[in-house]
Amino acid sequence: MATVAPPRAAAEAPAFEPYVSPAQHPAELTIRALVLGAVLGIVFAASSVYLALKIGLTVSASIPIAVLAVAFFRTLGRSTILERAVGPIAASDLVAILAFLGLGGVLYRVARR
Repeated sequence: MATVAPPRAAAEAPAFEPYVSPAQHPAELTIRALVLGAVLGIVFAASSVYLALKIGLTVSASIPIAVLAVAFFRTLGRSTILERAVGPIAASDLVAILAFLGLGGVLYRVARR
């Protein structure tokens, strides 16, 4: 016959402390983050369009962009965690937009032939 264990007392949850405190105001949307996002976005959008046209398959560029952005920001020097988040977000959005526009334009021309 199964026995039921008595309920344990709930442990006190530690107080939440955010990584960036409300008193700090670190840089988030910087020229450096936008330029890096634009460069990575253009490179990965071109490779995505090329792969789509050459082999008929595209790949998600979000993870490689995020890894490269963190590596670039580490080599460039001081950057905040919020700035390191803006670069990959801008690049991923740019890849999606440029790949859509690039494939849309090419497929429109191919369909009209």
